[in-house]
Amino acid sequence: MRLRYILGHCQLDSNGSVNAGIVEWRSELPHQLSAIGAQERMLTSTFLRCARQLPASPLPRLTTPTLSLPQHRLKSSSSSNGEKEKKPKIALLGSGTIGLSFAALHLTANPTCTVTIHDTRPDLYDYISSHLPSYILPGSACSATYKDRLTLAPTLAKAVEYADIVQEQGPENVKFKRTLWAEVEKHARSDALLWSSTSGIPASEQAAGMKDKKRLMVVHPYNPPHIMPLLEIVPSKETSQKNINRTVHYWRSLGRTPVVIKKECTGFVANRLAFALFREACSLVEQDVVSVKELDDIVTSSMGPRWSVAGPFKSYQAGGGEQGLEGFLSKIGGTVQGCWDASERDVKKGGISVGEGKEWQEKVCKQAQEEYGNVDTSERDARTRKVLQAAAAEKGEGK
Repeated sequence: MRLRYILGHCQLDSNGSVNAGIVEWRSELPHQLSAIGAQERMLTSTFLRCARQLPASPLPRLTTPTLSLPQHRLKSSSSSNGEKEKKPKIALLGSGTIGLSFAALHLTANPTCTVTIHDTRPDLYDYISSHLPSYILPGSACSATYKDRLTLAPTLAKAVEYADIVQEQGPENVKFKRTLWAEVEKHARSDALLWSSTSGIPASEQAAGMKDKKRLMVVHPYNPPHIMPLLEIVPSKETSQKNINRTVHYWRSLGRTPVVIKKECTGFVANRLAFALFREACSLVEQDVVSVKELDDIVTSSMGPRWSVAGPFKSYQAGGGEQGLEGFLSKIGGTVQGCWDASERDVKKGGISVGEGKEWQEKVCKQAQEEYGNVDTSERDARTRKVLQAAAAEKGEGK
């Protein structure tokens, strides 16, 4: 199937300004994806039956094969919660791995949306054509039609001009993001939602140069977002509740799991948990208690399966029997505290802090490289999808 696109080709001139030229292309983008991954070994029958099921029924197809999205407002209809449902126009700023993953998620999970991507890289068209198809999940209802709803914009202003949602995936740099949002505010609609995919810069810091701060919030994914259901919604104190509600509603309509984080904090929640475990893992390897491979086997054969079914609190609530978490802590609280104390001592003794020239870091990285080399993320993602699908099926059977 040959598709016609009018695409923006952006380059930076010697002064660092955007020099945008519009180029017309005719290209055949691949839509037959190679099979991904191998059959995964079942860790436990419970592990493979949890979580959520994504909506599969396709909605009417929307075609916009031109550079700019239609300037007229699309017709809307009432939803079950009384809000107006419309065919959302989404602008993605940045086309790295997170940007492409979000593009795939929007285009396949929301068959009515259009997506416009803006990035200053000079090979944007070729880059998107080569890499985006690998993010489109086999069997998706829109896997054969998503290209009809995807456009590239030559400038930031063109990208955000008619967008209902503006989502950035730019460098992790406060100055960059402040400048970006101040510029977006000049060109975006006054009711557009503004989302940052940052992994650590709070919305309150990013919004410093904005006049209207109530629309900006962090929407932090657990990578890769086209596979993992979690979105951490992290508003600032100035983000309006209405815009938080709109954001939560959108992600729930796509079958995702948005969780509103009540306070801005370093790293938000998912990364705080993941990196706490990672620090302990590095400490144990540094002490030669286990190897990198042995530690990974321990996680994937124990807490990994359990936590996909029930998080730490629910797990330990169950571990306490009829007395719940209080009973659990009263029985083995001494062991828990002993582990916490030992962890603090070992981390300090081993000098477990990130930085060049750290002996523990060189040791752990060397083991990881020797054991895994270049990891096939497509195999990882395929296995993760199967886990989530089986979990959703189990949850559906239990209703």
